Amino acid sequence: MKDSNHGKEGCTLNRFVIVVLQIAGLYGLYLTGSWIQQVLGLFIPGSVIGMLLLFVLLSLKIVPERLLQQGVAFMIRHLPFFFIPATVGIISYAHVFKGKGLLLIAIGLFSTAMVMAVSGRVTQTLVKRREEA
Repeated sequence: MKDSNHGKEGCTLNRFVIVVLQIAGLYGLYLTGSWIQQVLGLFIPGSVIGMLLLFVLLSLKIVPERLLQQGVAFMIRHLPFFFIPATVGIISYAHVFKGKGLLLIAIGLFSTAMVMAVSGRVTQTLVKRREEA
């Protein structure tokens, strides 16, 4: 008699392996970007270069989106955990921010508004181009 849970365990294991491999691929792009940054002595961080590499690979359809979809979904689902080290770092250096709270709030609000405005404008432009095509 077959155990019905065996199929679920195999599926879960397969999904786990796929997610790990996809995240490893993304990490490989980060490492490649860091290597390019060091070799060429660029001022742009390696992580940004890796992200640009990913963008180019996806745009040119060299790497299909489906090959990274589950790993990216996993990382987005757990995104708050990636900010914990930054938050702890800020708390460790609270003395640096002491007395500058209002300025930091103003900078945060301004930069958030700028990101929203630029993102909205870019999105509208891309939608308009797509509708015209």
